[in-house]
Amino acid sequence: MNKIPMTTDGYNRLREELKQLKTVERPAIIRAIAEARAHGDLAENAEYHAARERQSFIEGRLMELEDKVARAEVIDVSKLSGSVIKFGARVTLAEEESEEEQTFQIVGEDEADISRGRLSVTSPLARALIGKGKGDSVEVATPRGAKSYEVVTVDFG
Repeated sequence: MNKIPMTTDGYNRLREELKQLKTVERPAIIRAIAEARAHGDLAENAEYHAARERQSFIEGRLMELEDKVARAEVIDVSKLSGSVIKFGARVTLAEEESEEEQTFQIVGEDEADISRGRLSVTSPLARALIGKGKGDSVEVATPRGAKSYEVVTVDFG
């Protein structure tokens, strides 16, 4: 059983979603199905079929979340330190051509949100960065061709 690395924030968000689905969404869809069933002929009852489809989605998501929570390896980023890039690091990179700087935090797959600077540990860029330090250069294949970056800072704060 593979462990899934995630930050404390990511773990808490998964647990909140799981709680919401179990305590709010699931009971609401059960009520909606019962109400739609009361309307009679199920073969032509669009409300019933929509509610059953929603129930199927909710149950699938519940199973997925329960699995991820069970396999979670929660890493407290506040206790990490060092000068080498690893999970949880906040990294500032300078694109070598344009010298444009970007800052990313390396997080678990479920937490990744590039618009918020949260880079999945499984992404090609993060994989290239792991083990590097300040001043190192990395080259990453992108859809627009190879890009080179220089590591400007590595922080765990």
